[in-house]
Amino acid sequence: MGQPVTVIEKSSPQAGVIRFEINRSITGMGFERYKSRADAVDVRPPDELARRLFDHGGVTGITISSNMITLDLAPGVGSDGFREIIEELFTYYREGVEVVIPEGASAD
Repeated sequence: MGQPVTVIEKSSPQAGVIRFEINRSITGMGFERYKSRADAVDVRPPDELARRLFDHGGVTGITISSNMITLDLAPGVGSDGFREIIEELFTYYREGVEVVIPEGASAD
């Protein structure tokens, strides 16, 4: 359950850079730049996404502008796994996660 994100990987003429276009804006009209995981300090969607991408490994910088996500990668790192991380950003209920039903609410 949640909101699936459609992700399209875009080529970049610059070596070590990959871009992803998604079907929703996560920064509004602004942009965010993260040089390390320590820069992602807030609880907003772009900060959470940056943390997840840095945790995957191989990322040396991230720029998020509206619906475009640009990753600077360490030498020799490919794009494997990044698309799935972005797609799952707004997926809240995953296998093994208990779904909490508020007291008094119907489980139907």
